Amino acid sequence: MQVAIASKVSGSPPPRRVRSLLARAARLVPQSRIQNPKSKIEVSVLFCGDGAIRTLNRRYRRVDAPTDVLAFPAQSGGLLGDIVISVPYASRQARRRGESPAREIDRLLLHGLLHLSGYDHETDGGEMDVLERKIRRRLRLAEAA
Repeated sequence: MQVAIASKVSGSPPPRRVRSLLARAARLVPQSRIQNPKSKIEVSVLFCGDGAIRTLNRRYRRVDAPTDVLAFPAQSGGLLGDIVISVPYASRQARRRGESPAREIDRLLLHGLLHLSGYDHETDGGEMDVLERKIRRRLRLAEAA
């Protein structure tokens, strides 16, 4: 798996951590949902601020507010899609949970990867939530509050 990472804010995790987390998580997503994680699929990750993610949320989801993570699945080819994470939003969530921002960002990377793999917690009757909890346990990420 190839991971392209861009950051427009401070507090973003090191690229090595992002690549490692996504590679480990991809191995745990059912193969019917994701290509072989060892193949040349690509994921891009953008770490940004609340303003940028609010603009994207408004444009693509018609929600005029910042959010923690957005995922944009690719339509075809080797690109699985794009994950966008607001570092300030993630940091606030982490503070409320009493966790580190790094742990929260790990959870958001997994959440974004599942969306890129075709899961949608808003329409799938809980399938994504169950799988996400299972993968969090396997990756030793704390459960979301």
